[in-house]
Amino acid sequence: MKISGNEIKPGMLIEHKNDLWEVVKTQHVKPGKGGAFNQVEMKSINKNTKLNERFRSTDTLEKASVEEIKYSYLYEDENNYYFMHSKTFDQININKKILNEKGSFLTENLEVTISFYDDKPISVELPSQINCKIKTTDVALKGQTASSSYKPATLENGIKIQVPPFIEDDDIVVVDTRTIEYVKKI
Repeated sequence: MKISGNEIKPGMLIEHKNDLWEVVKTQHVKPGKGGAFNQVEMKSINKNTKLNERFRSTDTLEKASVEEIKYSYLYEDENNYYFMHSKTFDQININKKILNEKGSFLTENLEVTISFYDDKPISVELPSQINCKIKTTDVALKGQTASSSYKPATLENGIKIQVPPFIEDDDIVVVDTRTIEYVKKI
């Protein structure tokens, strides 16, 4: 599907320079002289390289046609994560490099959306928020206010995040999986 340069948004997959790119950041720029353009930061799905490119509204790009299918997480081994299709019970494995540190959020039977391009899995989208248990956190210092300061904490899955001072060990918190940041306490 063809799109214009000003329709590019973060998270989109586009075909550009004979490769598949995931849009990481976009910034609309209107200089004092000349026409406006969209400054786009992209990451190659296949080569794991980054590219900054300018697209004017007159430029056209091909938006990649991606099939998204829901799967349930089963288990992992040293190199792969294993998922099962909820209706057909087909199982697939995905290399750990595709998920990076977000793979630590996977729990048994967690429903995820896997994107396929040419029948090849290219990305795994986790639910936007996941409940996690705090394993350890520092003691809050007296005099700190809850709104202005955060302290380091380690989740049970080993990921380190910043949390407000009132969070203690063994608390359950909601974490945003896209930014890996604290959202709220449960």
